[in-house]
Amino acid sequence: MIRLEPFERADFTQLIAWMDSPRFLFQWGGQSFRHPLTEQQLEQYIEDANTDDAHALIYRVVQEENNEVIGHINLHIDRMNQSARIGKVLIGDRGRRGQGIGQLMIRQVLAIAFEDLGLHKVSLGVLDFNHAALACYEKAGFVKEGLIRDKRKMDDEFCSVWEMSMLEEEWLEMSRTERSLKRDGVR
Repeated sequence: MIRLEPFERADFTQLIAWMDSPRFLFQWGGQSFRHPLTEQQLEQYIEDANTDDAHALIYRVVQEENNEVIGHINLHIDRMNQSARIGKVLIGDRGRRGQGIGQLMIRQVLAIAFEDLGLHKVSLGVLDFNHAALACYEKAGFVKEGLIRDKRKMDDEFCSVWEMSMLEEEWLEMSRTERSLKRDGVR
């Protein structure tokens, strides 16, 4: 199991170490960061985050068994429109990928968005060639809204981005179904 904790300055070194190539930083950070990732960039990233009225909740992902930081995720909030956007999703240790940790991360952030913050919609964007992330988000209940063609440029190549979202009622239905299955002893 995992838990989400506020991302802090003490986490900078680990996150910087995970960003081992310009391409990986591009996939993770989009246009928000430049290679090489620096503490100064991360200082700007966490400025005004993780407060009661913050527009960004930024988390480190901690493996509960050993309290090891294994990932990162954030939620950008638009309170006026009761919506948020998930971003910067990362399982840092490549050996831990494909074990369902991404699902747990997404589910916990969705619980914060819909249950704690009372939001109506949560969206995200994923590069079209990131098939593992697409599968993770679809399994979590996200719906593809559309493909934005050639949205981002990396080196000399354009990349398309799938826009995906989940609505509050979809979350509630999925949560009811999961509770019913657990109550009935089905996993």
